[in-house]
Amino acid sequence: MPAEFVKNDANVVHLATGLVVGYPPCPHIHQFKAFIEKRYGLTVVVGTHPIPLKYLQTHNQLPFWEESSMADIVSHLLAEPREVMEAYN
Repeated sequence: MPAEFVKNDANVVHLATGLVVGYPPCPHIHQFKAFIEKRYGLTVVVGTHPIPLKYLQTHNQLPFWEESSMADIVSHLLAEPREVMEAYN
């Protein structure tokens, strides 16, 4: 798919927020990001919309949220104002 993006002059790829807030978070998201950036030279942004607050609250109570090292690639999503996240509930 990234090859098609390049053919259509895309320079940024957004990976779905669902890969972050799924149960459990996608264990391969770091590899997807690294591969697309290295192989296709595209910037990869993790997230297509803010994390719904109810998902964030649940993940904060579960061990795999920290174990999956998501915070390092989704800090921009975690910085959204609470009321924005709540609106996505």
